Amino acid sequence: MTWSLVYDRYLPEREGTHEALCTLGNGYFCVRGAAPDCADDGTHYPGTYVGGLYNRRTSTVAGREIENEDLVNLPNWLVLTARIDGGPWFRLDDMEILDYRQELEMKTGVLHRRIRLRDGEGRVTAWRERRIVSMADKHLAAIALELEAENWSGRLEIHSAIDGRVINNNVARYRSLEQRHLVPQGTGTIGDDVIFLRTRTSQSRVDAVQAVRTRLYRNGDPLAPARETTAREDWINQDLALDLAEGATVTVEKVMALYTSTSFAISEPALAATEAVAAARRFDSLLADHAAAWAELWGDFDMTLAMRPLGGAEMKLRLHVFHLLQTVSENSIDADIGVPARGWHGEAYRGHIFWDELFILPFLNFRRPLITRSLLKYRYRRLGAARRLAEAEGFRGALYPWQSGSDGREETQVVHLNPASGEWIPDNSHRQRHVNAAIAHNIWRYFEVTGDGEFMRNFGAEMYLEIAKFWASIVEERPDGRYGIREVMGPDEFTTGYPGVPPEEERGIDNNAYTNVMASLILHQAEDVADILTPRCRRALFARIGITEDDIERWDAISRRIFVPFHDDGIISQFEGFEKLEEFDWQGYRERHGDIHRLDRILGAEGRNPNDFKVSKQADVLMLFFLFTREELEQIFERLGYGFDPSWIPKNIDYYIARTSHGSTLSHVVHSWVLARSDRPMAWDLLQNALDADVGDIQGGTTREGIHLGAMASTVDLFQRCLIGLEVRGGILHVNPVLPEGVDALTVRVRCRSHSLSLALTRDAMDITSEPGAAPPLTVGYRGHFRELGAGGKVHIRLVKPNSAAAGPATARAVS
Repeated sequence: MTWSLVYDRYLPEREGTHEALCTLGNGYFCVRGAAPDCADDGTHYPGTYVGGLYNRRTSTVAGREIENEDLVNLPNWLVLTARIDGGPWFRLDDMEILDYRQELEMKTGVLHRRIRLRDGEGRVTAWRERRIVSMADKHLAAIALELEAENWSGRLEIHSAIDGRVINNNVARYRSLEQRHLVPQGTGTIGDDVIFLRTRTSQSRVDAVQAVRTRLYRNGDPLAPARETTAREDWINQDLALDLAEGATVTVEKVMALYTSTSFAISEPALAATEAVAAARRFDSLLADHAAAWAELWGDFDMTLAMRPLGGAEMKLRLHVFHLLQTVSENSIDADIGVPARGWHGEAYRGHIFWDELFILPFLNFRRPLITRSLLKYRYRRLGAARRLAEAEGFRGALYPWQSGSDGREETQVVHLNPASGEWIPDNSHRQRHVNAAIAHNIWRYFEVTGDGEFMRNFGAEMYLEIAKFWASIVEERPDGRYGIREVMGPDEFTTGYPGVPPEEERGIDNNAYTNVMASLILHQAEDVADILTPRCRRALFARIGITEDDIERWDAISRRIFVPFHDDGIISQFEGFEKLEEFDWQGYRERHGDIHRLDRILGAEGRNPNDFKVSKQADVLMLFFLFTREELEQIFERLGYGFDPSWIPKNIDYYIARTSHGSTLSHVVHSWVLARSDRPMAWDLLQNALDADVGDIQGGTTREGIHLGAMASTVDLFQRCLIGLEVRGGILHVNPVLPEGVDALTVRVRCRSHSLSLALTRDAMDITSEPGAAPPLTVGYRGHFRELGAGGKVHIRLVKPNSAAAGPATARAVS
């Protein structure tokens, strides 16, 4: 079943993971796949999250006052249960489960739950539930529940409620912090069947209103049950009662509308929510519109694979696309939200925006670039905050924070909890200045794929040049005449400083190779970015941000002299001094601990420090081979005066794979990507790990706190850009396909430079077909051969079959 994620057993210990993976959303808000009859009780965790809705609270941690900004868990509107003849309310954990099936059906975006329950009196009830969060109307969600009395008759009561007593309680390690973000603002009713609850966030003062309409039907006909409404300031419910004969079925339809005081085109959120839910049609009509919206999305985002059975890869790839589109979609455009590392699926990382967009936006560029544009504008709106952060740190230009939330200030925690030791320790991850490089790289790649000059003139160039200004101000001239960058952290994250430095005195490491190379590239490309602008726009922008043509020349000169550390044997050093660290006993720790993904926590609990060892959480140096083709790397290193030997690629891959714990889900994808052509079996194994990261919860319980969106998007992008070799450089669409064993054909739809393209790939050939339209001709390149593709035209490419014994030094990105 390549379109469905199915659970045919109820496993309480896995329920949190299943709730995250069965989350429904539409790019505006998401609802965890929690059972409607259950509350937050340690097994279940209902959660409803509006993208970008944050609130700040101050907590006392280790004797210090610490402020954190969190994605807010809104009131639980799912509450829906039943009881027979005044008995106990149905609750999954209190009844005998005779049959159980939960299915996330991705093609139409429906969560199905089919259960047969027996109560203490021997009465058997069939529970058949369907649930949607509408992709067609971003403010609506709905449940349709059929209840069948299999062997009983009697008085059936339906309990439907909105629970505003919720707190942020999803992440165990945050539970000693302030968790209450909502202040109840009252409840109300409209007519007989609409109830609503209003809350307000305590600090950000955003009003949120959920209105619910509950109706009963039998054989498609509406019923008029007895209703009783009970309300408090933070809770409102309706209890509906009717008589049900043995073998009869009643259908409950619960429709919810969600608006906030920041919603567009409304007068007031309670008025908008109650009017919307009162006017909403029946469930099947809402479902039809919702399914049609998903069909349109899948038309652009699905890929077809001709595969031999390989561990359900096609279903997992669709699941990853599904969750990406539930987090960001057309409904997100102009909503002023970023793309969160863990989706809007839980409370891990507090819903913050990190560098993970580096793994997400390249995929969206080729599918729905308007979404990328909107996500980049989230960064543009916070450019002022980035300038202030740079100034506060003693630099010029713009410094974007490692963790971003509502207003663009640095949201990285001052201290964090090591769950293995129970200690709160200083958090220096704000020194990951490479987030600035990720944003600049995303701006450039977006422009390459789209040619969107208007975006660059109005938003992109200003961001890019301010980021370049930052890199020019952070570099320091060294005695050898090169420029270095001190006191940073690289993507690795385990290494926060040098050996022997107390945690409270750590100031990062010097000359992280990845950071320095990215800084060099950005400083060099600043001129290319400026050249996109008309002379008048260029002069105006330079005057506005305080740079001159001399600055552009100076930045280019700096870019050619930035220091990159190497080992004597040709290995790029992760940072200056990396080669002096101790080798680590990987085999011994695996034998003692089994799972050593989070080696930093294991060492911390033992009183040891990863700073002492050659250990990496995830790809660091290898990010260069992930982001750039071999041709691009040759140009970058030659411009730096180091030259580039292609044999470095496999040599560095082997060196760093042996010293990486894969403590981040991103790590498996990057390593699979860079091995895709030189070691296909290992690359496929790593890809399978990445595909299983959330489905298998391979990091031991983290998925229940939110899916890993960067890893999800990049697994699909691996098929799109890596295996097809899809790249735009200089306005030319380059392809260089290679299919792994077991995949015989691949078809995808992409957009490039106003063309809507269908790419059909087999082991022998590739067809690129452009839909008719007004797009100008597009040049397609394959291994030095170029063809012009006009709108409505087709290019057929016969593929060169590489000698498998001489596939050569290659990563999927390191072959041009």
